[in-house]
Amino acid sequence: MPHTPVAGAPPNFLTLPHQISSWGNFDHGDCVTAEEAFAKACHQPEIFITDQIAMAWAKNHGVLEGANLHQVLQWMQKGGFQENGKTFDDGQIFSVDWTNPSTLQSAISKGPVKIGVAATQLETAWRTTNGQTGWFGLGFKKDDAEDHCVSLCGYGSLAWLAGQLKVSLPSGVDGTKPGYAMFTWDSIGIVDQPSLITITQEAWLRSPTTVVVPGRTAERPHARA
Repeated sequence: MPHTPVAGAPPNFLTLPHQISSWGNFDHGDCVTAEEAFAKACHQPEIFITDQIAMAWAKNHGVLEGANLHQVLQWMQKGGFQENGKTFDDGQIFSVDWTNPSTLQSAISKGPVKIGVAATQLETAWRTTNGQTGWFGLGFKKDDAEDHCVSLCGYGSLAWLAGQLKVSLPSGVDGTKPGYAMFTWDSIGIVDQPSLITITQEAWLRSPTTVVVPGRTAERPHARA
């Protein structure tokens, strides 16, 4: 079911958790699961899933080294992360048109948007800060080779986003242009709108992002071969 934008999305928006991690994605291909853990950190109050719990969940579901985004979303609806006697599930799943700014911004204002992207240019941008929050993804070329999962947690002008992350705009960049805050690899960076469109292949909203279920045992499928 597609996300239908609703009136009232703010002109600028950002969810910036106090504590984030790579959730195993430095050493394993569990980016789809790591994004789920990041989404829980965006909950109010924040929910921090440990690296060990995230990686164990991915291993148990056979997705420690690669996953289908929609399948993980479905599993998380009935068998999310278990921590401190609670299970943290996903809500209903909606597809998002990432090429339509008003639709995408409306979705992000409701919760982090999970996207599938081509990672090559993104990794280059991430390395400009040695993986520290505040990198910029600008001027990307078209790349359809989807091989990574990240999360969009904010939007606004490039200058506004840079101010929120306490970094300076790169020289020559028009700060009035629109951009998005993106989580990946234990960091949050800023990607301009054209670059986002060129590397994205799918986008999903969970509504609500997190469903907290006290005392329930998560349902677990058989691990994939």
